[in-house]
Amino acid sequence: MNVIIADPLPYRVETGSLLAALHVRAGSEQVETVTRLVAEAQQRARPKAIYKIAYVDAKGDDFVVAEGHTFTSRVLRVNLDKLHRFFVFVGTAGRELEAWADSKQEMLAHFYADAISEAVLHAAMTTFVAQLTERFQLASTAVMNPGSLTDWPLREQRTLFALLGDVRSAIGVELTDSLLMVPRKSVSGILFVAEETFASCQLCPRQDCPNRRAPYDAGLFERKYT
Repeated sequence: MNVIIADPLPYRVETGSLLAALHVRAGSEQVETVTRLVAEAQQRARPKAIYKIAYVDAKGDDFVVAEGHTFTSRVLRVNLDKLHRFFVFVGTAGRELEAWADSKQEMLAHFYADAISEAVLHAAMTTFVAQLTERFQLASTAVMNPGSLTDWPLREQRTLFALLGDVRSAIGVELTDSLLMVPRKSVSGILFVAEETFASCQLCPRQDCPNRRAPYDAGLFERKYT
C-alpha cells in the first residue's frame, strides 16, 4: 500500500485545559496572553501526518521484518506476535507553527507558545488515531515510538522513515544527524491492534515524567517479554 498523507489534520486546543496545565490563575493578565497566543497559533498551524500499512515479512526472537526493513526490539516483536500488519506513521504540528513559536522572543511568551504547539500536536494526533481507527475499522490499538524504551532505541527512526519514503517532501519532517525530528513538535511511531492495553510507560521506570500515560509495571517485562 502506498503512503497516505493527512493534510491538514483537524484539531482543537482546549484553552481552559491548557490554562490549567500551565497553572495560570483565573483573572490574571496571563489568561489574556495565553488566549491571544492560542488564537494566533490556530491561524497559523497546519498539522499533518503521513502513514502506511506495513506488512510483516518475517519475525525472529527480537526483530520484525516488514517490506524488507528490519525493526529490532523484543517488545515490538512480542506485541506484533499475532499480527501480519501494522501502521507506521509520522505526524507533526508543522513548520508553520514552529516558525511562529520561534518568533516569540520574550521568555514567557515563548514558553506559552511552546506549550500551545505541544497541545496542537497532541490534539491533531488524537484526531489522526481516531481517523485511522474508523477508516480501517480497527479494534483497540496501541502505539510504540522509537526512543521511548531502551529496548527500541532512537536509531530505529531510520528504519521507520525508510518505510515511509520522502517524509520531508510529504509533510516537512526530517531527521537530524542525532535522529531527532525537525520540526520539534513531531512524533513518529508504529500503531497496531492490541488485545491488551499497552503503553511504553508501563515498561519505563523514569519517575516524575510529565508525559506518563500509564503507571510503571516493574514485573511486566519479565512476565511478558522474556
